[in-house]
Amino acid sequence: MCLLFVFSVVSNFNVVENARREITCGRFRKKNMDHLKEFEELVSVIMPEITEITVEETLAKQASGTILVDVREDNEWEAGHAKDAVHIGRGVIERDIIHQFPKKGTEIILYCGGGYRSALAADNLQKMGYRNILSMKGGWTAWNEKNAPIE
Repeated sequence: MCLLFVFSVVSNFNVVENARREITCGRFRKKNMDHLKEFEELVSVIMPEITEITVEETLAKQASGTILVDVREDNEWEAGHAKDAVHIGRGVIERDIIHQFPKKGTEIILYCGGGYRSALAADNLQKMGYRNILSMKGGWTAWNEKNAPIE
């Protein structure tokens, strides 16, 4: 009886956790957002200038102390985010980054919903003199698809 109860609690937790992942990952919304051609062109121009890394590479770097920054909007962050990430929204990152990370050699990984906003932010931070800025390929969507830890 006790074993059945424990199994039931664990199963219910997994159902709730999976539903949370689906909701915060956007699976109940249109999964692949259609971007305007002009926006995609803007991003394509800066992509050769930045370094993208995978979720697996991000997890390994994060385990060794690399900072992970979520650049999504406040409401996206509040709905769920990568474990141990710091939030500095895309709209203010260029203004606020220096206050949190004044050393421009600090290794920082940026992520957003799908990889475009973090790529743009990475490009701007490099232009501001930051030398070790990375962008996580696929963003929050990829993070959830890999079942990486969330908060």
